[in-house]
Amino acid sequence: MTEAMQPALLALADGTVFFGYNFGAQGESVGEVCFNTGMVGYQEILTDPSYRGQIVTMTYPEVGNYGINPEDMESRRPWVEGFVVREFNPTPSNWRATESLGEYLEGNGIVGISGIDTRMLTKHLRTYGAQMGAISTEDLDENSLVAKVRAAPDYVGRDLVREVTCEQPGLWGPEGYVEDRVPDPTTLEFSTPHPLLTSPSHAGADTVVWYGFRVIVIDCGVKQNILRHLVLRGCEVITVPSSITAEEIMAFKPHGVIFSNGPGDPQPLTHLIETARKLIRQAPIFGICLGQQILGLAYGGKTYKLKFGHRGINHPVRRIETGTVEITTQNHGFCVDPDSLPASVEATHINLNDQSLEGMLDRDYPVFSVQYHPEEGPGPRDSHYLFDIFIENMKQAHA
Repeated sequence: MTEAMQPALLALADGTVFFGYNFGAQGESVGEVCFNTGMVGYQEILTDPSYRGQIVTMTYPEVGNYGINPEDMESRRPWVEGFVVREFNPTPSNWRATESLGEYLEGNGIVGISGIDTRMLTKHLRTYGAQMGAISTEDLDENSLVAKVRAAPDYVGRDLVREVTCEQPGLWGPEGYVEDRVPDPTTLEFSTPHPLLTSPSHAGADTVVWYGFRVIVIDCGVKQNILRHLVLRGCEVITVPSSITAEEIMAFKPHGVIFSNGPGDPQPLTHLIETARKLIRQAPIFGICLGQQILGLAYGGKTYKLKFGHRGINHPVRRIETGTVEITTQNHGFCVDPDSLPASVEATHINLNDQSLEGMLDRDYPVFSVQYHPEEGPGPRDSHYLFDIFIENMKQAHA
């Protein structure tokens, strides 16, 4: 048997087991087993911090065809606990690829399993719900691995944001983080407009695009394409750790604040909920995915766990104001209960698959949020307009 065909085992908490073959790193990993329905975008999925604590199953049968490239990363590293596919392609064919999927997972210590019936696994999770599981190349005893899964800490109730957030404030520029410039609110070094970039896409090749607004992004596990969208709209973008206080945020004199996407259960995030509660009347706010759940709890609402979550790049969402339908990118296992929200908060978007809340706004303050990912990475571009709404809210608040 070749190394590529080393046996591996996937075990679920309910006792269901799947035998397959290892790719990527060898070892053992435990996490909540979920599934993603995207046909492409596995690299963005792997590097989405929202998947911290989860073993991700791809429903598309063949994965790895286009390899891995450095341009499509959504964060500095992969965050999934494990990766499950039907058929793994070890020899990618794409001019942008710099390494194979297997090499990337192995280099980052991520255990993968292939050769299992992912259709059966997905139907099982849809029927019985997402649940804890483990992948192992070391323990191939079914009863032993199931016992390990059942003894592992549950996904629900854990503060996973603190495991993925940044350690200090950072300035995001056109080429990524500006490593030699750490924002310091005491010096107000970014208080005046300064050139962002020169771009032939504007009036001329020498046109200077100026920063329009300072946006503080609370990094709950932010995807980098969110930051790129803000920079493309002329914003000065500063990411800050999730442990930051509302007072520390306001010391930056922001024009707007974003609560980003991130992993896990929102209810343990009491610090972030309190921060959101204090900021609601102080600055325009845009909540994305976990950010919506944090805002919902800050308004006194409740959240609940979805049976198997929404994960993929093909989820239909209706925008109530216009009646139009957006095809969206989603990755969440929890949702805000709309009936628990105060009368001042109204629904703006509804999921057409299960009628769950996908967007909301405050009638009295420039605060709004969506449960999905408007930055696309990966996925459709139907929801880019939400960044423009955020820009307009900042314009009106600081006119």
